Amino acid sequence: MASPRLFRTHISYSLLPQSFKTSSCKIVYITRDPKDVFVSLWHFMNTKIQPEQGPFPFDEAFESFCNGVHLFGPFHEHVLFLKYADLKRDPRGEVKKLASFLGRLLADDGEAEKIVRRCSMERLKNLEVNKDGVDPWSGFPKSSYFRLGIVGDWKNKLTTEMKDKLDEITRVKFEGSGLSI
Repeated sequence: MASPRLFRTHISYSLLPQSFKTSSCKIVYITRDPKDVFVSLWHFMNTKIQPEQGPFPFDEAFESFCNGVHLFGPFHEHVLFLKYADLKRDPRGEVKKLASFLGRLLADDGEAEKIVRRCSMERLKNLEVNKDGVDPWSGFPKSSYFRLGIVGDWKNKLTTEMKDKLDEITRVKFEGSGLSI
């Protein structure tokens, strides 16, 4: 592919080839609150289950997530750059920060606003290409990549005990890093 190239993935930084890590390429990592990540992942994984099987047991999925056992690797081993909640709170400001990091300064606020509109969950969710068909790489329905895209949906699924457990795991994993969610 001609430069500049853009690749997207859901794999953790630790699983990227060494050639990526030692190259001059820039890696941008966007994360969400681990509680929202878990609920979203649970819904996503259930899109591959046949209806007669019923959803994967929520408590079982939660324990697997807390133990770092799931399709995309341990959540807490990933590297953080941008927070999904910050993108939702100040999309133009975060787009400007991302553009600056990538060495692509934006001409004005209008350019940032155009990017925000083009990348909005509602727009992407409603594109015909994302409504039908199956992702050839993963086998998941394309529509399964676009559920709600809201901050705090975990409150509708997690118990207080689950919230506290995941918050404690996150606190321990990020201790001393300067990162918080």
